[in-house]
Amino acid sequence: MTENASKKAKLGGPPVFANRCSAVLGLQWGDEGKGKLVDILANSMDIVARCAGGNNAGHTVVVPKDGKDYKYDFHLLPSGVTHESCTNVIGNGLVVNVPELFKEIEHNKELGPHIEGCESRLKVSDRAHMVLNIHKVVDGMKEDQRGVDKIGTTKKGIGPTYSSKATRNGVRICDLLGNWDAFEAKVRALYEQYNRLFPSLEANAEDDIEPHKQLVEKIRPLVCDTFVVMQDALAANKSILIEGANATMLDLDFGTYPYVTSSSCSIGGALTGLGLPPQSIGEVYGVVKAYTTRVGDGEFPTEELGDVGAALQKVGHEYGTTTGRARRCGWLDVVVVRYSCKINGVASICLTKLDVLDGLDEVKIGVSYKNGDALYEYSMPSSQKEMSECEVEYITLPGWKTPITDVRKFEDLPENAQKYVEKVEELCGVPIRWIGVGPSRDATVQLF
Repeated sequence: MTENASKKAKLGGPPVFANRCSAVLGLQWGDEGKGKLVDILANSMDIVARCAGGNNAGHTVVVPKDGKDYKYDFHLLPSGVTHESCTNVIGNGLVVNVPELFKEIEHNKELGPHIEGCESRLKVSDRAHMVLNIHKVVDGMKEDQRGVDKIGTTKKGIGPTYSSKATRNGVRICDLLGNWDAFEAKVRALYEQYNRLFPSLEANAEDDIEPHKQLVEKIRPLVCDTFVVMQDALAANKSILIEGANATMLDLDFGTYPYVTSSSCSIGGALTGLGLPPQSIGEVYGVVKAYTTRVGDGEFPTEELGDVGAALQKVGHEYGTTTGRARRCGWLDVVVVRYSCKINGVASICLTKLDVLDGLDEVKIGVSYKNGDALYEYSMPSSQKEMSECEVEYITLPGWKTPITDVRKFEDLPENAQKYVEKVEELCGVPIRWIGVGPSRDATVQLF
């Protein structure tokens, strides 16, 4: 054996992890119900970690206690925060609005008892970039300037913050906790740049400097190098759940660009957003609504603009957790789901809100797109123009016209509901592991 070969044998190959991370990712345009699945799985997890996005995300979690359901709204907080035994990580891939983080904590404390003391189990990355007030102002201004070509941004400042990160003039959490004069200089420089780019802006750096000065010592105990937290947890064989935000069809690279978010919300973002090696990823769980919704503008091939879309919106309470905007609704699109499953290597699916279809006489599933000679079954057109020219091919199944909210076993579902689930599973080529039949934690059918 040569000296180099001997050295390589002694050091070993890539790391092997006895207990790999699980991940929960949305496979449509967001709002699939990821928070509910994370809440269910978090009970057996040591760590729940967010990896991308900011407070543009909105996860609703309904938690029972003493015969009462408590409804929480999370935007930056990981959905595992309701579990006292679980450490919750806000990773380096997020952009953090510090004042809004503390408002979110206080707001959810008012909603129920599960959030009390959550600060002691919350870790915020010192590498995460900060969403400043100037980012929010610029976000709204740029969106208004687009006129009829609006993207549908939440105007939370997420895109401009990621832009600052990419152009290397962003402000990070570690800057906030470092030398104050240096932090203040960075903030003022950012304001000066934006004021040059947008002369009508008239923004004042004091709008950010003073509020953050009041929060330095409040956030300090929460901040750490979350890369070390994650690596130590892997080394100790801790159970880790990665909570995705937004969804694959909003991914900056693979989504319906430009009507997307500003971060990588597919599985690749979990690695870069938390500092994890590829070998550490185990099961990827994809969350899919039993129909399709999206907020904001952009192509939506299976959208229903008539009575069906209105019924889905009403029965499904389809209004955004973050913005309150009405969601556009349509039939399930398995082209989208197949595409997202392949990108993320999905092992099993959580099919949510099946109960919303209870009152329909028939249900449709979009199974492919056609555009001239082009056929799309598991890939997506890259341009919005081409997608707008596609015709969707549907199959139609009979409805079940029976309430299913109290069902907890698959065999107790109405026959037509079972057939719908089985057909979705067949079309997607990925097993369905959970079925959501209501908003609360226990309104779930687990198949395996």
